Amino acid sequence: MIDFQSDVPRWVQVAEVMRARIADGTYGARDRVPSVLQIQHEFGIATATAQKVLRALRAEGLTYTVPGLGSFVAERSTDA
Repeated sequence: MIDFQSDVPRWVQVAEVMRARIADGTYGARDRVPSVLQIQHEFGIATATAQKVLRALRAEGLTYTVPGLGSFVAERSTDA
């Protein structure tokens, strides 16, 4: 799933997978997304890299974090 030989940073590759999962409904609105540890294990990346993925998704407004509970998929606006 992740091309470790690519010039594209690993966090960018993983974030794209996570974005696709949100877009296709694998992770629905208000669903918990995988934790840093789960992302680290699934993709074979470092903890700091997994943290960067979650920070990027949060910065894009795709997820939000509840301290002590984890990260969740944000509600999508129906305005187009």
